[in-house]
Amino acid sequence: MTILPKLEDLTDPTFNAFEMERMSTGRCPDPYPRIHELMQQGSVVEGCYREQFTDIRDHQHGGLPQMMVLGYDAVLHVLTHPEIFTNREAFLPSLGVSFGESVSVMDAPDHTRYRRIFQKAFLPQVVSKWGETVVDPVVHGLMDAFVGTGKADLIEQFTHYYPFQVIYAQLELEPEQGPIFHKLAIAQLLSSIGAPQGREASTKLGSFFTELLEQRRAKPGNDLVSHLATVESDGERLPDIVLISFLRQLMNAGGDTTFRGTSALLTGLLSNTDQLDAVRADRSLIAQAIDEALRWEGPVTSTLRYAIQDTEIDGITIPKGTFINLVLASANRDPSKFRDPDKFDIFRDRKHRSLAFASGPHLCIGQHLAKVEMTRALNALLDNLPNLRLDPDMPPPQMIGHILRSPEHVYVRFDN
Repeated sequence: MTILPKLEDLTDPTFNAFEMERMSTGRCPDPYPRIHELMQQGSVVEGCYREQFTDIRDHQHGGLPQMMVLGYDAVLHVLTHPEIFTNREAFLPSLGVSFGESVSVMDAPDHTRYRRIFQKAFLPQVVSKWGETVVDPVVHGLMDAFVGTGKADLIEQFTHYYPFQVIYAQLELEPEQGPIFHKLAIAQLLSSIGAPQGREASTKLGSFFTELLEQRRAKPGNDLVSHLATVESDGERLPDIVLISFLRQLMNAGGDTTFRGTSALLTGLLSNTDQLDAVRADRSLIAQAIDEALRWEGPVTSTLRYAIQDTEIDGITIPKGTFINLVLASANRDPSKFRDPDKFDIFRDRKHRSLAFASGPHLCIGQHLAKVEMTRALNALLDNLPNLRLDPDMPPPQMIGHILRSPEHVYVRFDN
């Protein structure tokens, strides 16, 4: 058996990356009243989204011209016009620092070229096989610890771990390395608030993946790294610098968002028992329940773009050189597209799809895997926790955060 490279912890092993991340992404219990107020001002509003909710400084974009784009049509317009609103200039100071040459930081033609290869690696028929071989063992392994107890905190005992353990399994990472891997992955993002641990974590994960990639190229297996290292499109493979950047980003883009999406799904269903009962009785409703959870409480409320030319939206001028705060949450709760948008309703009209996974050329590559994981997790909970319900003796779940959204706890009871 090949011995994996050893992950190096932060110089200060006591540094709490998770608490710092919670500070940077906010503890606002409900940003939506303010989002609706901003939408009343128009599709384009001057200012920074983050500064609507916190005084923690944006070290990468602070002081630069910024505008918020709000509402479904305006947000979709920006997402689908990359020739005007680019990723590279928007994300070089942030994701570029954290992850390197990630496809999230690229524009065409490089983005088009490398995304085509990644898409072959994450085809639905490929990802669906991982549900049984990778996701199910992780899900059932976590549930075994509480399935006979009659109660649990589904965040602290389940959703906060399963997407990350799926990634560990896909990398064939030893379990004992998991906690350091998770810490480094979260710490990478802290460059945005000026924490030196951000660059340190990025460097250490880059060294780990460089060595791991060398191992897997020399002796490919059935793991995700071997798969990505050998997948081709038109005879071209991913260069190491792009692949290593993707692997650096995997825990955040694949693990953290799935954790938050699953937590929102459970919060919505458990807080609306009629809808939970409907899904319990008819599992074909799971797909629309997931879609509704992602619309209602998408894991990421806002993302960035950069205007490389003078333009306008709804008659409002956006000067060249402006950073665009693209408020995805405003699109997903736009009352002109979704009736009673603040309500969780799996039976609502699905005429308009949510923009939780964005749209246009940067539509989330991993959306199929996220939905497979969420489907498998919900099915397993309903199958193995009879009469699953909120614990009446504990506080109900509350979504928090102004940038990344999830509850801190989902206390439940179930029959033994």
